[in-house]
Amino acid sequence: MGGKARYAKGGGGRHVRLEEWFQAQGAWATLPPGPRALYLELKRRYNGANNGDIFLSHRDAAVALNVHRNTVGPWFKMLEERGLIHMTRAPHLGPSGVGRASTWALAEARTVNGGKASMAFKQWKTPACIVPNSRPGRD
Repeated sequence: MGGKARYAKGGGGRHVRLEEWFQAQGAWATLPPGPRALYLELKRRYNGANNGDIFLSHRDAAVALNVHRNTVGPWFKMLEERGLIHMTRAPHLGPSGVGRASTWALAEARTVNGGKASMAFKQWKTPACIVPNSRPGRD
């Protein structure tokens, strides 16, 4: 019963892709697990054509990551500070008084309006107190 594995047409389903060059950047390599998980959730909502219109509220992110909604706020801020994401529309109250959450763009991809990928994370410098991929007690 040997032979090739069979996959559905179209590649076998959706996935989140993290390129090796991206993972080697200091902004990603020194990122704690919580903000990494948030980035993956943002990237999971990216469909290849909606960068800049990625909708993810703090509450939705908290539910998706199984944490309290107050926990994800600093994670969004850390991703922005490192240049991995940027806000394209700030949160606001709509005309009927119903709140609208922020929309986001990934810095590694072109935006909806055809803008170039900002790649801002490449300019982020690792602080001297953070050593990437190190463990305490190891030399």
